[in-house]
Amino acid sequence: MRLEKGQNPISRVKCVVNTCGFYESGDHCNASEIEIQPRNARNTEETDCATFYPKHES
Repeated sequence: MRLEKGQNPISRVKCVVNTCGFYESGDHCNASEIEIQPRNARNTEETDCATFYPKHES
């Protein structure tokens, strides 16, 4: 994992990817920061959330 989990969800960020390790109930992101790539994307299909990491099921 590249980033730490934050203490509180990032305000104004909605994330519905419940398979991400940073996902918190209520569709919140609890990463310390988010990174979206690549720099020269021209549309939604070309973007990627680099913050995502798969949630490990217990």
